[in-house]
Amino acid sequence: MKYRLLAGGSALVLTAALSACDVSSGPDSGDGGGRTAVDVWLMRDSVSAQFQREFTADFEKRHPEIDVRIQIQEWDGIGQKITAALASNDAPDVIEAGNTQVAQYAESGGLLDLSDRKGELNGEDWLSGLAEPGSYEGRQYGIPYYAANRVVVHRTDLFEKAGVDAAGIKTREQWIDATTRLNKGGTQGIYLPGQMWYALAGFIWDEGGDLASESGGKWSGALDTPEALRGMAFYEELQALGEGPKDSDEDDPPQAEVMAQGQVAQIISTPGGAGVIAENNPGLKGRLGFFPIPGRTADTPGAVFTGGSDLVVPAAAAHPEEAVAFIRELTGDTWQKKLALAMSYVPNRTTLASAVADDPGAAAMAVGAANGHATPNTPGWAAVEAENPIKDYMTAVLTGGDAAKEAAKASQDITRAMNAGS
Repeated sequence: MKYRLLAGGSALVLTAALSACDVSSGPDSGDGGGRTAVDVWLMRDSVSAQFQREFTADFEKRHPEIDVRIQIQEWDGIGQKITAALASNDAPDVIEAGNTQVAQYAESGGLLDLSDRKGELNGEDWLSGLAEPGSYEGRQYGIPYYAANRVVVHRTDLFEKAGVDAAGIKTREQWIDATTRLNKGGTQGIYLPGQMWYALAGFIWDEGGDLASESGGKWSGALDTPEALRGMAFYEELQALGEGPKDSDEDDPPQAEVMAQGQVAQIISTPGGAGVIAENNPGLKGRLGFFPIPGRTADTPGAVFTGGSDLVVPAAAAHPEEAVAFIRELTGDTWQKKLALAMSYVPNRTTLASAVADDPGAAAMAVGAANGHATPNTPGWAAVEAENPIKDYMTAVLTGGDAAKEAAKASQDITRAMNAGS
């Protein structure tokens, strides 16, 4: 699997090395023949063509009164397309949306409030990193669909050579110690670029801080709190144990390609990064492993940004009850387990983590997902990501700037962007 991070909506999207095509199931009968046609938008590579066919056949067998018509959408430009659909009288019945995009759609009034359906949709144990951004002003609009998050991808042979047991790395202190031991003899203990702000967010959440906070309806940047500054201090300590650039992120240069060159012991990545590494250096196939990002204490994994998708029902949907039936099946136990195995996703509920126990990368993700978080749940966050003062802040600190002063400046920029974009 390959994974990419969408700039427009912060949704971490798993791009499968499978060919998914636009498959519409059932006759294009509209509402004729006594059957109701339910139109569904799913995103490119959120399911394989095979999974889509199997699910649709089973759903229509269980619901013979419904024809499912799935249209595969492209991620590029999807925000504008969904916005237009929600404002029209011809919206589909179900839409897959990036989890952090839901708030902006809900703010417009274009989504159906599904708060009273949480019980029948297993809302008691949803992953918080999907459920929280799927809500807006205390109401639930997005139903968790699937998740993905970052783990530590490591070279098992280099760990063995250094006498490091990856399974024993549970705390930040142990992680720093192991990385220091690996950082010898021409090996970089870790390749961590200076602007991987999602990793920084996890360290800040671990300390009890956040990227921004809300009070009285106004949002303010929070990088200058003591908790956030401690998170940045840990990032600086870890980043110094490698040779990652201080002024770019994981895509410049692509960190998986850097690790493929053979001198890097660890990167922070989604598990799909291992496939890219092996593709660029086949000699590393079978020498790559995974473990959850360590936390401050051994009993809690490190906090991670939970990317993924929610399913929403437009307020203008022609068939809302049938839409909920579709969502109930796709997010239920049977198909969540099958989806996780087919696509190496993390299921939408904590109680289903065992479904990926035999997939090392997905299993490591599932452990981290239990401590998953999302970016600030407000439509204004999109403006922050477009400008992204967090990256500039990180570079400034890593190149010798005063952390407190740079954090105060970045927090002011976040405050301005959030409130201007709300």
